[in-house]
Amino acid sequence: MGAIANLFGYVLNFLYNFCNNYGLAIIIFSVILRVILIPITVSQQKTMKKNAKMQEKLKEIQFKYKNNPEKLNQETIDLYKKEKMNPFSGCLSSILQIIIILSVFWLVSKPLTYMKKVDTDVINGYIEEIKNEDGKTASYPEIQVIQRRANQDERVNINMNFLGLDLSKVPSQNFKDPTVYIIPVLYVVTSFISIKITNASQNKLTKKNAKEGEEKTAEDEAMESMQAMNNSMTYMVPIMSISIAFIAPLGLALYWLISNVLIIVERMVINKIFEEKDEEEESKNV
Repeated sequence: MGAIANLFGYVLNFLYNFCNNYGLAIIIFSVILRVILIPITVSQQKTMKKNAKMQEKLKEIQFKYKNNPEKLNQETIDLYKKEKMNPFSGCLSSILQIIIILSVFWLVSKPLTYMKKVDTDVINGYIEEIKNEDGKTASYPEIQVIQRRANQDERVNINMNFLGLDLSKVPSQNFKDPTVYIIPVLYVVTSFISIKITNASQNKLTKKNAKEGEEKTAEDEAMESMQAMNNSMTYMVPIMSISIAFIAPLGLALYWLISNVLIIVERMVINKIFEEKDEEEESKNV
């Protein structure tokens, strides 16, 4: 994670030097990262559609080998290989999201190390000074160094004021400050909007390719269990990040908020494009 956080730090520092505002740099960084991840999002959508269309072939295999479980499993595996499909692609995508979440968490937790590339001895010296003053170490020592020593040393100065919000603040440590809840609450709202759009798209594909009145087979139930696992991963990522957002500096919640807004727009556009393609294919087949 540290290596990825270090790489992200170079990008974020370049953007910060360009606009001289931490919040604005995070927004631009979020946009750049989402653009890079667009091919993965498109691939996910294609996989969802392809998986839905495969259900008919799977049902044929289930009927043909319903009395031969071993052959049924082998034929199912062979079908996935032939179609170049990975039944756990949804989980793999979620794992990638978790890696990015943790890397960005490290980045905003230690901006002096990963973003500003300040010498470790300088950072540790200030941390030790503040520890001696307060008698304890803060949850995010580097953030505290920025808050307490920015006016004394330009090397540890980061402008974290964004639209009147202090992005160095941690919600769980500032309960009495109502401004610390603005970004996390907006993030929670956009998270569930994003989940709703994703699930609606998946359900639409499933219903479109399902046959009414058809008896559910053991393989159908297995596929539903796999889909349920993918859905649980879909919920797990935002729930995990929501929990982190309340115990991390607000800069992290801002990154997630902007990413969510971009994801919502991105998925709506991609869904629209795929729907238009489906309509064109259906009109050609008529």
